[in-house]
Amino acid sequence: AGMRVAVVGAGISGLTATKCCLDEGLEPTCFEQSQDIGGLWRYTEHIEAGRPSLYPSVISNTSKEMSAFSDFPYPEDFPVFLPNARLLDYLRLYAKHFSLQEHIKFGTTVVSIRKRPDFATTGQWDVVTEADGKQMSHIFDAVMVCSGNFSEPSLPLHCFPGIERFQGQYFHSRQYKHPDVFQGKRVLVVGMGNSGVDIAVEASRVAKKVTISTGRGAWLLSRVFDHGYPWDMVFNTRLMNLFRNNLPGVLSRRLINYMVNQRFNHENYGLQPENRYFPPVLNDDLPSYILTGRITIKPGVKEIKNNSVVFHNCPEEEPIDIVVFCTGYNVSFPFLEETVIKVENKHASLYKYVFPTQLQRPTLAVIGLIKPLGGIMPVIELQARWVTRVFKGKKVNMTSLAYQNTVQTGEDFSHLCTERHFLLKIDWLVYMDMLASFIGAKPNLLRLLVTDPQLALTVFFGPCSAYQYRLEGPGRWEGARQAILTQWDRILKPTRTRVPASSSS
Repeated sequence: AGMRVAVVGAGISGLTATKCCLDEGLEPTCFEQSQDIGGLWRYTEHIEAGRPSLYPSVISNTSKEMSAFSDFPYPEDFPVFLPNARLLDYLRLYAKHFSLQEHIKFGTTVVSIRKRPDFATTGQWDVVTEADGKQMSHIFDAVMVCSGNFSEPSLPLHCFPGIERFQGQYFHSRQYKHPDVFQGKRVLVVGMGNSGVDIAVEASRVAKKVTISTGRGAWLLSRVFDHGYPWDMVFNTRLMNLFRNNLPGVLSRRLINYMVNQRFNHENYGLQPENRYFPPVLNDDLPSYILTGRITIKPGVKEIKNNSVVFHNCPEEEPIDIVVFCTGYNVSFPFLEETVIKVENKHASLYKYVFPTQLQRPTLAVIGLIKPLGGIMPVIELQARWVTRVFKGKKVNMTSLAYQNTVQTGEDFSHLCTERHFLLKIDWLVYMDMLASFIGAKPNLLRLLVTDPQLALTVFFGPCSAYQYRLEGPGRWEGARQAILTQWDRILKPTRTRVPASSSS
């Protein structure tokens, strides 16, 4: 029989993990606690325990060409940035196209995953699941944890002195669904991640007043970038990447500074980040909302009073009615023992963000626990392609011996994991190239230049879309070349819906 793999969760990671298992001839069983696929991207009006929760207006931050799986482009008429319902449609098409449904057990919660007594020799796991109140126990040869990290909200109330006497209401962004709760209210949004800015912008259309409090500021990118092209198709190219990673540090920082300040000067808007490496926030409306006074940016919260708030370095109090804490999520694996994955201050110690560092055998992997500046789908897919080959014991150039040694000596990888947010350090493209080189799927530009110059130039100067990782190596896809050469057509198709008579294009 083939190798049996348990996949936890049927969101983006679980679906592509299941498909990669099938591609490698493994036997996946995907356990999904809800009744449907989609994970984070499936909007539900009510908030379910242990499941991520979206607000209805969420739109993807990366364009469809940069967030497509590498062997399955989006339909050309889908919009360039995807409202959550369209993204879910795409996942359904993907699951159908690769017949993934029949490997998914819905309504099944993974209760525990434990090493078997003979783990050191077999690498096998005891997996206990629960469905309809009945528990079942299974033995698996390997496990892919695809449960994401958006279900356990982090709400550090102890960092907000006085919150216990606040008389208004407060909640975590995970509870947010519709802006009508803010009608006529004075709203404070704490935190300046993507959801914080989104919620502030929505609130400001109905609220009396909206303030964003941020201790560290943020770079702000717009989905609509130079000449109206999607930001990631301009920003994430091999050429740009070469500049960013090979210029001396000072110049590289200047380049980033120049790029992000081109649209507006962050200092003038009170947004300049304290830490240069902080990942950008994507929002198209914030600058104009600051200009029109609908949103005010303030420093971190010093203390909260009965119905007002005091900010650091600001003498006057600001009256508020509602506080929304956009303070992120904790990484948690309730079904695993502490000994399998150590989670410290929100970071899990994982080799290359995937394999737990203290396991004798690499038969458990975590997929999708990374925040790159770029589309998450291509990254997750490459992680899954690498993992399934490691499971199979394929020679994957990761010097498995070195990996074994570090595991045995317990060498600390935490330096790789603590700065999970470094914008330049864990570069989206560098990370994908690294994973691709482990499995022999990284495009060889010099060879392409000789054999297919047109493709080579598109791969180097154009956006680094995931199709590049299907040009060679295991999992090569015949359609990859064509998909790369037509990526701009699929971007322009949904927007060029009116061609002026005078243009003879």
